[in-house]
Formats: sequence, C-alpha cells, structure tokens
Amino acid sequence: MAGGRTMEWAARANHLGGLPRKMVITAVGAFAKAVANLLNTTTVHNGDTLLQLVRSRPAGVPLLTVSNHMSTLDDPVMWGFKGFPISDAKLARWVLAAEDICFKNTALSYFFRLGKCIPITRGGGIYQEHMNEALDRLRDGAWLHTFPEGKVCQEDAPIRRLKWGTASLIARAPVTPIVLPIVHHGFEKVMPENYACGRRPPVPLWNREIKIAVGEPMEFNLPELREMALSQSRGSSSSSGRWPGNILGGLDEAAQRCLYMTISDQIRTALENIRSFSRSYVKTKQ
Repeated sequence: MAGGRTMEWAARANHLGGLPRKMVITAVGAFAKAVANLLNTTTVHNGDTLLQLVRSRPAGVPLLTVSNHMSTLDDPVMWGFKGFPISDAKLARWVLAAEDICFKNTALSYFFRLGKCIPITRGGGIYQEHMNEALDRLRDGAWLHTFPEGKVCQEDAPIRRLKWGTASLIARAPVTPIVLPIVHHGFEKVMPENYACGRRPPVPLWNREIKIAVGEPMEFNLPELREMALSQSRGSSSSSGRWPGNILGGLDEAAQRCLYMTISDQIRTALENIRSFSRSYVKTKQ
C-alpha cells in the first residue's frame, strides 16, 4: 500500500477538532438508516444485547463483533436498524476494511479513515502492519467489527472456514474483548454482486427484507487455550519462518497456529448456530 494512503492522522479523534469525522459518521448513518428502514424492511433478533454492549459495557473492555459477509453494504447498513445510535461518532465501530476496495486513492482513503476504517491488505497475513492499529483500538477499549470470512459470499451456504486474523486479535489483545457473533440475511438482495453484466447495481435496491440475528457474548479462557495449543503442537514442524517465533507467553509458530485455529473454529460454530437458528426462526414465522 502506498504510504501516503494509510492516513493514520485522519483517523485520529482530534483531527480538525473531530468535525470531519462527525460529518462523515452522521452522513453515513443517515444513509444506513434510509436503506435499512425506508427503502427496505429490517428486523433484528436480540438487538438489545448489541445495544447494551455498544452503549454501556464495562469501562476499558473492548467489544469485538464478528459477522458473515453478504455484500459491500453490510457495513454500515447492518447498524442502521431502528434504535441504533449510528450517528454517534464516539460510539461508532471501527472496522477492518479491504485496502484494495476502500483505499484505492487519496479521496477514498480520507473518507474511509474519517469513517473509522482500518486498511487491511487481503493476503497480507495476520501480522501485517495495520493489525497493530486494530490492537491499539482494542487496547483503548473501543468497538471493532470484523468479517472473518475475509470476502463477500452471497450464497445461502454454511459459514466458510474463517481467516485467522480475528482470532489473533482476540489472543493478542491486552484486555480480552467481549466477542459478539452476528448473522444477517438480505444484503445479497439489496446489493447483489452480479446484478447486470456481472456488476453491482449503481444504487441499493429496495423492497427487500433484511434480517439480523445477534447472538450471545462469547467467552474465551485464553490461558487454558494457550496451554492446549502448546500441548497439541508439541513435535509439530509447521513453521513458515515468517511468523514471530516467541509471542503470546512463549508460543512458537506451531502453537500459534493451533491457538488461532481453535478460536476460529469456536467463532465459526457460533456463527453457524445463529445461522441455523435464524433460518428455522424465519420459517416458523411464515
């Protein structure tokens, strides 16, 4: 990524007194509310759990929300449901955003930085530079959202194998975040990838139904998981030589891989359980 397009300075809360960020968050929030509630119909299951954690979780404890990825509009429109404070710049989430989509040029980079987006290079590995920035936000006790599948998938199919970046953030965070899984349906109809001539529509479509199911907070006993990873990785020679060899309380690369795989599998299971529940819940309502 070109150094001039990372624009860390634009992501700071005090940049120009915070006014540009407030303007962008307010405008994007109005757009999300319109798409979610005026153009389409959005229903939310267990939304109070998300609202409670966004507004009044324990001081200094970060929130990490994870969800499936159905379209380029998932964020911010999934936060546009009625009652959600999407126009509050202080409460707004940070989100890992694809560098090749959101940071193509200076103007886009500035806009998405003001919108609290952290650039991530797909294929750049879990220890790439800006993962440290995500860790800094968790250290601050902020709310961070990730799409651990790593890319958009519009098929009505089980949750795919997750990338390990989210698991590494959970394991490496100075304060273990509250992890909240979320599954949604309908965004693939609001912004289909293959609408006309293999392209997305120029504007969001309307008269669609968006359904969002919020799960329950997940707990990770990291000391226990680290011990399990050490035990499982003994004798393993799975080392690429590109990972830091002694972090997370003395875990070598093989143990890190075991740890991240275990955490990712737990998150994937939680997401898949919510997906199965939401599908059966919708059927009983029909």
